[in-house]
Amino acid sequence: MSDRTKPHRHGVKLVATLTLRVARPVSQLERSRELYQSGLGLDVIGAFEDHQGFNGVMLGKADVPWHLEFTQCTSHPVIPSPSSEDLLVLYLPERDRWQQTCQQMVLAGFVQIDAFNPYWDQNGKTYQDHDGYRTVIQCQQWP
Repeated sequence: MSDRTKPHRHGVKLVATLTLRVARPVSQLERSRELYQSGLGLDVIGAFEDHQGFNGVMLGKADVPWHLEFTQCTSHPVIPSPSSEDLLVLYLPERDRWQQTCQQMVLAGFVQIDAFNPYWDQNGKTYQDHDGYRTVIQCQQWP
């Protein structure tokens, strides 16, 4: 058994091969693509049209093991319904890069808001998109 698949107290180690996709229904697919691409500097890494009634776009970077997927159902539109604690949190420990990203978020069209949980305002800033989804840009290292 390799180190990647050795069981440990929480099950099989998946971190080495895990890719994370955060999928969200949106009200305006093109607007969401533009907003996140401009605000976070992400690239279009995939897209689809009329896939069983859905259109979608995936945004990410070649060197990171995660990406965002935004979808829109053409036959039965889903109304986005995020809560105030439904957060996408991105950690940027380099202050210059953090400040630059915060500026990009506003220029892209995100609205800076106070976080519902005041913890996120200590070392970060929270931004909301047109559907109410929130992104926290945190100026610290994780973990």
